[in-house]
Amino acid sequence: MTTELAAPDHTGADKRPKRSRTKTLLPWLMVAVWVGLVVGGYSLAGKLDSVTRDGQADYLPASAQSTKVLQAEAELPGGESGLLMVVYERPGGLQPGDREAVERGQAELAERFGNDTDALPEIVDSDDGTAVMYALALDRDAVAEEAGATADARALLDDRPSGLNAYVTGPTALGADMDEVFDAVDATLMLATAVVVALLLILTYRSPLLWLVPLASVGVAAITSMGTVYALTQIFDFTITSMSSALLIVLVFGAGTDYALLLVSRYREELHRHVRPIDAMLPALRGAGPAILASAATVVAGLLCLLAADLNSISSLGPVGAAGMGAALLVMLTLFPALLVVLGRRVFWPFVPRLGGEAHQPRSGWARLGELVARRRVVSWAVPLVILGGLALGTVGASGSLPQLDQFARSTPDSVTGAKLIEARYPDESGQPLTVMSRPDQSREVLAAVESTPGVAQAEVGRASDDWVEISVLPVDSPDSAGETATIEQLRENVHEVAGDAALVGGTSAERLDEAETNKSDRNLVMPLILLVVLAILGLLLRAIVAPLVLVATVVVSFFGALGLCNLLFDQVLGFAGLEPSVPLIGFLFLVALGVDYNIFLMTRVREEAVRHGTVAGTKRGLAVTGGVITSAGVVLAATFAVLASLPLVMLVEIGILVAVGVLIDTLLVRSIVVPALTMSLGSRIWWPSKLSRASEDSVDDRL
Repeated sequence: MTTELAAPDHTGADKRPKRSRTKTLLPWLMVAVWVGLVVGGYSLAGKLDSVTRDGQADYLPASAQSTKVLQAEAELPGGESGLLMVVYERPGGLQPGDREAVERGQAELAERFGNDTDALPEIVDSDDGTAVMYALALDRDAVAEEAGATADARALLDDRPSGLNAYVTGPTALGADMDEVFDAVDATLMLATAVVVALLLILTYRSPLLWLVPLASVGVAAITSMGTVYALTQIFDFTITSMSSALLIVLVFGAGTDYALLLVSRYREELHRHVRPIDAMLPALRGAGPAILASAATVVAGLLCLLAADLNSISSLGPVGAAGMGAALLVMLTLFPALLVVLGRRVFWPFVPRLGGEAHQPRSGWARLGELVARRRVVSWAVPLVILGGLALGTVGASGSLPQLDQFARSTPDSVTGAKLIEARYPDESGQPLTVMSRPDQSREVLAAVESTPGVAQAEVGRASDDWVEISVLPVDSPDSAGETATIEQLRENVHEVAGDAALVGGTSAERLDEAETNKSDRNLVMPLILLVVLAILGLLLRAIVAPLVLVATVVVSFFGALGLCNLLFDQVLGFAGLEPSVPLIGFLFLVALGVDYNIFLMTRVREEAVRHGTVAGTKRGLAVTGGVITSAGVVLAATFAVLASLPLVMLVEIGILVAVGVLIDTLLVRSIVVPALTMSLGSRIWWPSKLSRASEDSVDDRL
């Protein structure tokens, strides 16, 4: 009988070590798989720049008149048009030798880049005798290589007398200067973001080793996301702009680091209960994983809502950001925990969690805050909401759209200096050329309608093909002025009356007008869609209706408070000339999606605690446990987006500051005080209509 009983015992004992060995080898296998993926995918990530495009058509909506004008221009002889404006200035007045240098430069530029070598562009003198200028229409090759053409043109003009300033400006030069700034964005942003995240992780963990693990994992996520986005562009037809590429880097670093902080916090708790790291990591993943998955799903769903936008640069941000979030989620739930397990407890040195120790101090600062909020519930949510409402008033009377010549932060390129010089010295000729496209059989009627439009200084017929005739129009008013906008709108109305949809009005100023109007319509469509999607995800996660409504309402109030505060900051402190039209929608997306993230992290833990301790006690416990790590995550995310403020483009500076300020408001005020106060004020009703909403505070087991 003894022998018969021994056999099954031996078999059972043999299986347990085998399962244990498999569990121990799994992290090493995961690390090996990711090493192979990174080595194989690194080359794909490096190719992302090759598919990044920043032409005006890559930002405009496909349905806009200005986009159709660009497409029609490409069919004309010589292809898409380009224009350089050259202006010379000597503040004390032009000298005799200056004219010779101007004419020499004019002839050399026309010979090398002009599309009509038989006719030199007209040189126009300013009324005060301090400046001369001329406009040069570019040939096909110069338009295709606008950056090289602009740089070469500036180099040719270096041969001039001392004291005579020369500036190359116009639409082509402005585009070239913008491209030059964008070309340096990704490398600068990647390095700056990595440094900021590293410093914050060192301060958070106070460990010489631990900070390297999330930083390395997030770096892998960034490489993976860039390679994934490049691969998707080879399969699907969507545009990658430098704006979406920059936001991809920031989003992956910020979200990935947040997920690392949350998982490490839960993992540290479990290490107090389990001997082996692998045995601690599995329950940590089960505990933090659903909240991280819900968080990523919320951001991805919000990003995919951008596909409904008409503006090309906004709609393309959706799949780019979603791919980045997917890569960050996959890396932080596979490679990152595997690295932690492989490195063991020693990775936390010198603050190594000991078996049987306390995971957190029940009387921490966050626990005391929870008690204070519980005693002053109404005041704790009413006062902050009134403050945020007051800040939201900063959106009233805000500056209009950012003018084209004020898009550069910190430094002013020659193209902007030259354009402003033309505005000052040639007030009656500072208008930016517009392009009207007409069908050949209606070109005379269209030209007459153009010439009769108030605000048009001159109009002349240019290139022609079998399908289109180009009419160049010079408005009286300067770019981005109310007068120019009125001229464009009236021009479109007049040509439509004589030719219907067969006449189109485009050009740089028309493109900016179309972009601003499309941004407005996109906001009206996409913002409500984002809210509906976020509400649905929260409802499924929390199995309630009231809680999602409360959480979404708080982040919306937080967004408008941040937007109002930033409007005042941009206008009164930083001196920006306006708000870039796409900033409110992008800021809304990130602040709602990422703001809800922190509420997800808090409220999933609160619900878990409420099942055992009741809603009020569960809220205090949830805040005590998650307060520190969520605040750290919020600070890291805010600092990551704030890196955008170091870039030389006002658009990215505004996005970075808006999201950073909004995340800090949401993390430090809304999530830490307002949401707990509202939750405790509503009590179990916040979980309506789930079963938990019907549980009284006395019916829960508070012994756990």
